Amino acid sequence: MSNKNSGAQEAMQKFGRFLSGMVMPNIGAFIAWGFLTALFIPTGWLPNEYLAQVGGPMSKWLIPLLLGFTGGSAVYGHRGGVVGAIATSGIIAGADIPMFLGAMIMGPLGGFLIKKFDEAVQDSIPGGFEMLVNNFSAGILGGILAILAYMGVGPVVLSVNDILRSGVESIVAMGLLPLVSILVEPAKILFLNNAINHGVFSPLGIQQAEEFGKSMFFLIEANPGPGLGVLLAYWFVGKGMAKASSPGAMIIHFLGGIHEIYFPYILMKPQLVLAVIAGGMSGVFTMNMLDGGLIAPSSPGSIIAILAMTPKGAFLANIADVIVATIVSFLVASTLIKMSKDTEEEDSLENAQASMNAMKAQSKGQAAEKKVSGKDLKFIAYACDAGMGSSALGAAALRKKLHRDGYTNITVKNFAIGNIPKEAQIVVSQEKLASRALEDSPQAEHIWIKDFTNNNVYDIIKARLSGVEAAHGEVEVQEVKEGVLLKENVKLGLKSVSKEEAIRAAGELLVKSGYVKEGYVEGMLARERDISTYIGKGIAIPHGENAVKDQVKKSGIVVLQYPDGVPFGNNVAHLVVGIAGKDNDHLAILANIATTMDECEDAELQKLYTTKDANVLYELFTKSS
Repeated sequence: MSNKNSGAQEAMQKFGRFLSGMVMPNIGAFIAWGFLTALFIPTGWLPNEYLAQVGGPMSKWLIPLLLGFTGGSAVYGHRGGVVGAIATSGIIAGADIPMFLGAMIMGPLGGFLIKKFDEAVQDSIPGGFEMLVNNFSAGILGGILAILAYMGVGPVVLSVNDILRSGVESIVAMGLLPLVSILVEPAKILFLNNAINHGVFSPLGIQQAEEFGKSMFFLIEANPGPGLGVLLAYWFVGKGMAKASSPGAMIIHFLGGIHEIYFPYILMKPQLVLAVIAGGMSGVFTMNMLDGGLIAPSSPGSIIAILAMTPKGAFLANIADVIVATIVSFLVASTLIKMSKDTEEEDSLENAQASMNAMKAQSKGQAAEKKVSGKDLKFIAYACDAGMGSSALGAAALRKKLHRDGYTNITVKNFAIGNIPKEAQIVVSQEKLASRALEDSPQAEHIWIKDFTNNNVYDIIKARLSGVEAAHGEVEVQEVKEGVLLKENVKLGLKSVSKEEAIRAAGELLVKSGYVKEGYVEGMLARERDISTYIGKGIAIPHGENAVKDQVKKSGIVVLQYPDGVPFGNNVAHLVVGIAGKDNDHLAILANIATTMDECEDAELQKLYTTKDANVLYELFTKSS
């Protein structure tokens, strides 16, 4: 695969993950909408005209606004989410169909534009006017975007729907009905499913049903088989959150008829659109061959509603349609999921093999097949997104152990991915960053780990050095630069909060102390959403992602002690160490943290978690190593 093609594939995967990231946090809203719809609409399980009205505003307003807010937040935190939601309201007001697709455009756009505005004016706002400027800029920009969405973006989305309708009608007119899935299934993933079903197929189906008593048009978009096949594939061969959540999604999709529930699973891997196309085509072909169809639209598209709308004599055809579509979609999706990789293939066979072997070893922290001999080893690079926190801590820990063993001739440094020097022989990075690390340094041996402190990298390197005589040179002493950690920035006895609140508190203290600009705080939260900054033994080191390194004024560290702990996923942090790194002035303190984790027993660490003397932590972290 060429670099150009692999780059395009990586970009598509990132785009798909971003779209999926807008939908996944709001699945609960989709389920609520589906639950109410499936129960109370005229063709539902408990028809109730009065209660059915509750679901309408959810699809029209609630879900699009949630999508817009989430998309804006992903780009620029809460402020970006607010502007994204305001912009989304304009596109909702200008359309009769649920504007899920429009929300996924306007939300991120709003977040992006307010972020760029803040970056342009933040250094020129007079003191005391920050809140005034922030509030009015968000309101004015959001209002302008809402008008533009209402007048411009909304009509464009509606035009796309009209084009799709014309394409479907042309295919039907040519007698190539199975091929209609080539248009229908991708359009569904763009949340145009209701528009297609009720704006295209229902009018055609009603005409046909009046003449023949049934119509296949009612079961083309509504067929739950293609989506069910994808969800089954994730359940059988997928991994992580997608695998764990797919059984629940299947129930909502197949029994509740809310097809939107499976769209994020395809957005995560856009190539899976081929699976639903294949499933849809095979289902339509089967239904056509066995003379199936429904007497009226199936809404929602659940198997219950489909069977309720099936006329006498068409049950076999319609059930076969769903089963065949499910099987074909499952087989294609399973194959594509197995073939897909989080890392892109490299041009050379050697690098491709390294990538494959490395991915196999990710969960165990083993090295890839490309090995550097101990006698030739001179340069080890630790790499993370920003190169200032996790990787610096990992590099400090390994460097100390190697120097303790006398291997002072081996350089161990930390870098941001994108700046790894070509002379690096071994690159250590987190498994989620594998593809980026490989792309940046294909010449090196790669070791992938889950976190930078609790791993077996030292054992791997030490085994490699077995039989190699140590250099026993002079060990460099790292001096802690004055002002990087101020005694007043060691906060003790704080009450337990969520990790987001703890990270924001650390970030705001960095801002208050003049180490960073305000935009850095959102970068810290974004970094945590991507990869946890919990490093083990009750310590977390939140820091900004690479995108906000320009928000750092000077190196600084703050220490927040939570005696009762702060939950970081399945772990609990008692010390939250906020980091802003510039010119490596903070590395000496990180080396002290690494030493503390390595050498202190649990009882000693517990004293650090509960001490009421700020000098204890201050002197521990600022001593010369």
